[in-house]
This record gives sequence, C-alpha cells and structure tokens, in this order.
Amino acid sequence: MDLLDFARGPAINVAMVVLVFGVLWRLLAILFLGKAPDRTIPRLGTPGPVGAALREIMRRMVPHPTFAFAERFSFFNGWVFHVGLAIVVFGFRPHMLFIKNLTGLSWPTLPSGVVYVVGAITLVSLAAALVRRLTNPVQRFISGFGDYFAWFVTLLPVLTGLIAVGHVGARYETLLAIHILSVALLFVWLPFGKLFHAFLVFVSRGTTGAFLARRGV
Repeated sequence: MDLLDFARGPAINVAMVVLVFGVLWRLLAILFLGKAPDRTIPRLGTPGPVGAALREIMRRMVPHPTFAFAERFSFFNGWVFHVGLAIVVFGFRPHMLFIKNLTGLSWPTLPSGVVYVVGAITLVSLAAALVRRLTNPVQRFISGFGDYFAWFVTLLPVLTGLIAVGHVGARYETLLAIHILSVALLFVWLPFGKLFHAFLVFVSRGTTGAFLARRGV
C-alpha cells in the first residue's frame, strides 16, 4: 500500500471515526454534567433565555467599544482567517465532492483560482496570528502547548493544500497524500484540543447571555 492509498484509506477513515466519536463524547459529557436548579427570581423586564442568548451571540461578533481600538488587529485578523478557512473548506470543489461522498450534500463552488487566492490570504493571516501571539506580552504569557499545536494543525492543511495544487517539491500524489494526512491529524486533534470551540462557541456564548440576562446584567 503506497502513501496515497494509506492516506485516503485507513488514515482518513480512522481520523473521521475519532472525530465523530470524540465530538459526541465531549458533547454528551457536557450535557450530562447537570447543574443545580436556579432558584433566583429573574429581574423584571429582562428578555427570555432564547432572546438573551441570541443577543449575546451577536454582541460577541464585535469587540466591546472600550477595547475596540486596542483589539482591532486581533478582531480583523480573526475574521480574515475564520472566513478564509470556511471558503477554502466549503468553496473548493474537491472538498465539496469529498463531503458529498460522505453525506450526499452538494452546493455550488467557487473557481479554483479564487480559492487559491483566499487560501494564500488565510495562510498569511494565520502566520500573522502567530506573530501576534509571540510578540504580545499578555498573549505570550497565557499561551501554552495547546494554543501553538492548535495553530499548527490548522495551518498545516492550508499549507499542504496550496503546495499540492502548486505541484511544488514532489510528485502530486505524494503532496496530496501529505495534505490528506494533515487533515487527518486535524480531525484527530479537534475533539480534544482548543479547536473544540468550533462546536461550543455559540453554545457557550448563548448560555452566558441567558445567565447574565436573568440577573439583569
């Protein structure tokens, strides 16, 4: 079995199984944690939990005015690489076909040239995020292995994908295998590292909003 057969066979299949069961395990663990009943009386005039949750989710889309200027780079760059990753994953036809083979779902995709440009911008944005983390005293102080490894496993599929489509440095089959293996690594790490926020970000923000609104915050 050559490297490409291994990558698009056992490697990616095992990685997807780990991803699915890992995500389900984490979500069920959170669901069954349970919580003590809230016996406080809601403040008069506060919105219901659903409205408060949606309001908090939307509010967190932009920085607080007090910190908007100081956090302008992190805010803008965060949007750039998150939107860029979404376009690369869902806008590239081979990626859509991979998802279609798994789920049966399909959608229109973007021209390959557009996706390549977005991928390059995303790569630069991720590099800028690392430089920011290394040069900002506060971010550097609170960063640990999980932060840097999450950055690495996010960057690697973008980098290897661009190298593969550019046919740089090796045979295309080898480059494609390395790209698929990098995606497999991302799948395996995603449920257990800080990248799990992809599944929790709106849940946690909505829960916080509902909790605070009940107390009139």
